Amino acid sequence: MRNILITGASSGFGEAIARTMSRENGRLILTARSEDKLMKLCDEITKSTNCEVLPLVFDVRDPEACDKAINSIPDKFKPIDVLVNNAGLAVELDPIHKGALEDWERMIDTNIKGLLYVTRLIAPMMVENKAGHIINLGSTASHEVYMGGGVYCATKHAVLALSKAMRTDFLPYGIKVTMIAPGAAETNFSVVRFHGDQEKADKVYAGYDPLVAQDIADIVEFVLSRPPHVCLNEIIVTPTAQFNGVINRK
Repeated sequence: MRNILITGASSGFGEAIARTMSRENGRLILTARSEDKLMKLCDEITKSTNCEVLPLVFDVRDPEACDKAINSIPDKFKPIDVLVNNAGLAVELDPIHKGALEDWERMIDTNIKGLLYVTRLIAPMMVENKAGHIINLGSTASHEVYMGGGVYCATKHAVLALSKAMRTDFLPYGIKVTMIAPGAAETNFSVVRFHGDQEKADKVYAGYDPLVAQDIADIVEFVLSRPPHVCLNEIIVTPTAQFNGVINRK
């Protein structure tokens, strides 16, 4: 029975991963900032599966909140076998000379610092046990850049670099590290990017079939199903209509 911790679990990829992994009937530790959404998800999983769920409401951008939350995890949910660093976001599409500092800080603090804060607290458990699996949610933006996405792309390039560094650092301890890099996916991603503007978000996905959250959840399930001697270091997945930064719209 594995203990799996998923950050940003109240929506999007995180929610789909949580629902999919709950079929294992193991133990899930689900974190998010939105208490209402998180508690609703935990309640639904508890009622529909035999999975035990522990909700933790905190913001990964806050190192003290991370420390308090992770240290509150009861022994029953330890050691943590799998960490899914899913929490992340993009904000706006402004060029560098017009970008808002608060948007930049929000992306950097969530996508890079938040991932580091949580990993720093969880990884020692894995090192001690000489086992574990860390899955970092990157992006095709971990490899490409696009107009107006400079800072977001920089944060996802950092996720790629950190994933490689973790793989190297944890190699002596038998800890797996995987980065999953999705392309265009229709979740709440663009709604968040455009501050809740649904009309703007819908235009991002017009004219082609984008990925959906379940596609990524299925990949996570597959990654975690591999035998101990197999580590999938990186998986890049896009809609059929997308290659690199180019999307073929109908």
